[in-house]
Amino acid sequence: MPISDSILPEFDHEMATTRSLLERVPEQHAAWAPHVKSMTLGRLAGHIAELPGWTASTLHQTELDFGAPGAYNPTQFTTTEAILALFDKNVKAAHDAIAGVSDADLMVPWTLRNGEHVIFTLPRVGVLRGFVVNHIIHHRGQLSVYLRLHDVPIPSIYGPTADTQG
Repeated sequence: MPISDSILPEFDHEMATTRSLLERVPEQHAAWAPHVKSMTLGRLAGHIAELPGWTASTLHQTELDFGAPGAYNPTQFTTTEAILALFDKNVKAAHDAIAGVSDADLMVPWTLRNGEHVIFTLPRVGVLRGFVVNHIIHHRGQLSVYLRLHDVPIPSIYGPTADTQG
């Protein structure tokens, strides 16, 4: 079985769960943050929506240099609808990129750097799991707390929540 065939069901499941949280982002609280060092709710939602878009570049390039001009332009929150549209577009592109990648391409080393400083180098498959999917899951956990703090019902993530139990 190709590696991509083992990754896609997990990816699709996690993205569906993530979307169920993004759907609940209250626009009126987009500027709110739980702490001065935390992202705002809108920025966090935008970051989650943009992260699947990193899949294609991970699978088609061999590095990302945050020190390069224009290398990363954070998504600006406007509306929940716009965030969902961006997320859906990025998830589809990511799914297609994963479905089309060979096992050999998944083993190609990929580097994250900031100018001369190398943050890490891993095979693309590790970057896909760690830097993309696990990164989304990490921020999705943050988003669930942000939503809870605004009394937004939390959907099932890995089982029932206090809001989904009958």
